[in-house]
Amino acid sequence: MSKEFAIGSKVRVVALPPYVKTAEPMPMLRPPDIIHVGEEGIVIDRRPGGYWGIRFTNGAFLLDSQYIESVETHT
Repeated sequence: MSKEFAIGSKVRVVALPPYVKTAEPMPMLRPPDIIHVGEEGIVIDRRPGGYWGIRFTNGAFLLDSQYIESVETHT
């Protein structure tokens, strides 16, 4: 069951995967401590296999939907 997020929406990291993959044309595996639980980012695109491209302050990374949740803003 894959969660759906709108492009441009804010998401929050709820758990860290064993590694993270950069969202570049030639992706690289990075250690998971480059992002932190609770860190917020913006969804930039959707990738095959339930992965989402997310822009964080340290760069753009691909995360599976199980590691992120939507940040709901109440205005």
